[in-house]
Amino acid sequence: MWKFINSLFGLEVDEETETWVKEGAFLVDVRTPEEFNAGHVSGSVNIPLDTISEQLRLFKNKERIVVFCRTGRRSGIAMDFLNKNGIHPVRNGKQWTTINKLVEH
Repeated sequence: MWKFINSLFGLEVDEETETWVKEGAFLVDVRTPEEFNAGHVSGSVNIPLDTISEQLRLFKNKERIVVFCRTGRRSGIAMDFLNKNGIHPVRNGKQWTTINKLVEH
């Protein structure tokens, strides 16, 4: 039931994003360092949204990138910015807690 409710609000990730996570995509948490330190996905890197423009080199030559945050809003902005700057492929993983569940299982 929760999966259905989450899908109504756009909180669930699609199958392709789920596959990417399970196959070892470059996982990027775009929340603030304080948010990241309070809890984060194992193996993810913290590149806050407001520093992405200065950190583009970290995204170069990555096969698959999944960005995420607390609600999916900042990660959506990050994905759009990366795409506009020639960084592909990038998926919006939306909530870090959802990505965390995928990584833990």
